[in-house]
Amino acid sequence: MSYYPERIVCLTEETTETLYLLGEEDRIVGISGFTVRPPQARRDKPRVSAFTSAKIDKILALEPDLVLGFSDLQADIAAELIRKGIEVHVFNHRSIREILNMMVQLGSLVGAGDKALSWVQDWESQAAILRAGLPAESERPRVYFEEWDDPIITGIRWVSELIELAGGRECFPEHACESLGKNRILADHTEVIRRSPDIIIGSWCGKKFRPEKVALRAGWDAIPAVQDKQIFEIKSALILQPGPAALTDGLSELRKVIGRWHDSD
Repeated sequence: MSYYPERIVCLTEETTETLYLLGEEDRIVGISGFTVRPPQARRDKPRVSAFTSAKIDKILALEPDLVLGFSDLQADIAAELIRKGIEVHVFNHRSIREILNMMVQLGSLVGAGDKALSWVQDWESQAAILRAGLPAESERPRVYFEEWDDPIITGIRWVSELIELAGGRECFPEHACESLGKNRILADHTEVIRRSPDIIIGSWCGKKFRPEKVALRAGWDAIPAVQDKQIFEIKSALILQPGPAALTDGLSELRKVIGRWHDSD
């Protein structure tokens, strides 16, 4: 008899990717429609949810013994499923530490805690090497990260922390600690001009980032990043998914962008 869940629905991508990473993908019976990583998940698993909405009847038909969600934004979905008698676990991770905690906790939920802990420890060892090799703070570029353009929303905490780990300096650290997007809205876009970023990175969740539109904002031609054409996109699937993607490929992309800035300096 198995004491671990065997029919799991993942309402967001990071839990799906983590289960595949741990070799536990056979337990997944339903995924989010926004899932792109790993690509085989989209091919092999039925899509039963968006982000703030879900096909409850379709989820119930899959007879899950566990549904995994993320954050207050999925609270209504979770509540409806709980009322239907479904076991639900909602993670609420916003920082690198919390992402790593999520991975270990999820591994433990499916009997793969040791494998998850090993992956996390390996990642932390590599992160320690990166931190030890960072240049002095005064030599690091100021990085402005934009999560959305209308209204302008600055980067969430794990993105801010990854920028620092990649060798940059977060332009809006006071915003990064705010978990809700509405609390990271930049009411006055001229504040970006005042903070004078050396690099601008955009990741508009759900639509293509437009560097040329950013460069044409009133007064932004005074920003070093605009003058030096240091405006880049990192795909949201790589950096705005609080799981393995952000810690691996997302971090790698940030390091490439910041490395190119050093090379051009």
